[in-house]
Amino acid sequence: MTSPEAEQVPDETPEGAPPEGGARPEARLERAVRAAEQALIEYEIAVETFRVEVENFSRLHHQRLGPMYARLDELDAQIAEAVAARSGDPEDRRKADEARARVLPMPGVDELFHGWMDGDGLPPEAAAMLTDQSVRPPQRVRPSDEARKLYRELARKAHPDLAQDEQERERRDGFIARVNAAYGRGDEALLRELLEEWDAGPVPEDQRPSPSEELYVRLEWLAQRKELLSVVARELEESAIGAMLKLAPDDPDRLLEEIAEQLLAQVAEREAELERLTAT
Repeated sequence: MTSPEAEQVPDETPEGAPPEGGARPEARLERAVRAAEQALIEYEIAVETFRVEVENFSRLHHQRLGPMYARLDELDAQIAEAVAARSGDPEDRRKADEARARVLPMPGVDELFHGWMDGDGLPPEAAAMLTDQSVRPPQRVRPSDEARKLYRELARKAHPDLAQDEQERERRDGFIARVNAAYGRGDEALLRELLEEWDAGPVPEDQRPSPSEELYVRLEWLAQRKELLSVVARELEESAIGAMLKLAPDDPDRLLEEIAEQLLAQVAEREAELERLTAT
């Protein structure tokens, strides 16, 4: 990876001066560590932004399209029951029973559109306490461009991997958790407030040169961290929701609308078929 231009070593050294490698042999290693840190942070930002989109898409998919899926299941059950009533065939009766068993109780309208439950069936207040997530559901799959810009700036400035000691890491961990929650909701105003808060906060002391051994350990940790992130990224991309998002990388919110249109068309087809079967 190319080092930042400001850190490039001059081609020539003053006459009589020892080469940089002789004056401080760990200098090049330090630059490699800094470059690896920045690369890791950029990768973490990319993984986190995609994770937010996957999570938001999953929630909105359930909230907006859940009633349509439930309606389709109910229509399939009614159609199978109508077929069985007409034919009297035991096999048709078995299929009708299976179709009816697949129908889940229909959630209330308020639950579907004004509230939400997490994957474990926890009420929103309990889930928020356990996971530090916001009770308010996201309004869009992808936060606005301004929210994305603010998030990336905050992540670059306050990322825990830039901490020089454990106390500083804990401070950054807590702050970034608040940043992630605000970004997940697409809350631009709160992200701006967090940026102002960070800029007004304590400025970390300049790092003193570290021994080469510590720098090697740091490089190894950064490599391991990126390997773990690669696994997370791969799992996100290979998930059902991740695969759906890859179908519309530029406008995932529009993808929800297209799926809704397809489901409405299927509902209309099923209703027409049921009407035909039950017509006297």
